[in-house]
Amino acid sequence: MRRVNRVKDHRKMRLLTGILLLITVLAVPFIAPVNHYLSIPNQVVAFDNASEPIDIPALGNNVSVASSDKSLQAIDSTEFYAKETGNSELIYQAAGLPIKKVDVSVLEDIRVVPGGQSIGVQLHTLGVLVVGHHQIEGEDGMISPGEDANIQVGDVILEINGEKVKEMKDVKPFVEEAGKENKPLDITLKRDNETIETTLDPIKDNNEEEYRIGLYIRDSAAGIGTMTFYDPETKNYGALGHVISDMDTQKPIEIHNGSIVRSNVTSIEKGNHGTPGEKQAKFSVNDKKIGTISKNSPFGVFGQLNKKISNGKYDEPMPIALSHEVKEGPAKILTVLDGEEVEEFDVKVVSSVPQKVPAKKGMVIQVTDDELLNKTGGIVQGMSGSPIIQDGKVIGAVTHVFVNDPTSGYGVHIEWMLQETGIEIKDSADQKEAS
Repeated sequence: MRRVNRVKDHRKMRLLTGILLLITVLAVPFIAPVNHYLSIPNQVVAFDNASEPIDIPALGNNVSVASSDKSLQAIDSTEFYAKETGNSELIYQAAGLPIKKVDVSVLEDIRVVPGGQSIGVQLHTLGVLVVGHHQIEGEDGMISPGEDANIQVGDVILEINGEKVKEMKDVKPFVEEAGKENKPLDITLKRDNETIETTLDPIKDNNEEEYRIGLYIRDSAAGIGTMTFYDPETKNYGALGHVISDMDTQKPIEIHNGSIVRSNVTSIEKGNHGTPGEKQAKFSVNDKKIGTISKNSPFGVFGQLNKKISNGKYDEPMPIALSHEVKEGPAKILTVLDGEEVEEFDVKVVSSVPQKVPAKKGMVIQVTDDELLNKTGGIVQGMSGSPIIQDGKVIGAVTHVFVNDPTSGYGVHIEWMLQETGIEIKDSADQKEAS
């Protein structure tokens, strides 16, 4: 009896195996078409009058693509060019029946002049920034009036006694007057996104016979970086690719205004595993300004140039690539290693994330140029903002180095920097949601 059951079980197993093999054989011809179908995007973005066709996959001879919209020019059933701005559709058809619709958003052609120049950055804060506390020896011992008034490191003092404070030198007259009259100061300060009111009682320093408030304050910051691009028509520019933070508070600097000047790279401190390198450069805040700074954002500093500038490599406007157009593979960066000469170096886009909303660290890049590796070890501080160019398009900017691997680092997509200059880039899905 047991033997009969074993024979039956064996026959069932053979039958099931045969059925599975048959299903596999029958499914194989359909796997490739299904994969091709799944590769068709729901939306694509293109620029008007682009020299390259719209990037859509072909599904073979039995499937055609059609569009009745005049904003798209058809070369054949698989090749379309964007000719006018607006929203359109492409329809995949099989045997005359529609099988897939692709929304096409045609944007106005955007071209920028890439940078690469080393720049000196001078920022003036909105109000005065509190960067520390210190104790004062008064009649009642060691005291910090600012700390007692709950003024914290990172706070920005906007007003004293109802009057705006713009520079450090604006503070001292209020302190002296309040001390002599034995009156507290009414302080208006900004803490993150909150406005706070407090009072502060200055005390006389027994050592210097002056009234003090026990706060270290600062009204400006300076550093170096790299120009990323500028708009040849408006002369609006973007640089650095990341926010400038205060060195003591590590908080983004809220600026009142600022300026940029040319800087001269004097030497390179080579990066090593665990220690990022750095460009050594010099500039003077008294040098002739080449532009203003109006914004310090997570995607860099932005403003307007006084006149057009040249990098000696790419001085004509170039098209941009949106995040979904960036490919893994070879690219170039423009940066300065000596003096003010902009040079071109090879890099590799290791990965790129298509992004629907503004986000930092959209790309990972790796330096592959032997000359750059020998001189810098890879990506170094001061290189932030160096434009990344791929297939004749500006795709983004270098932003951060990997501390444990100085040959590699992050990049930001150019479209998010462009938005900070007022150029809105929306795909068809965004436009439908907005409507």
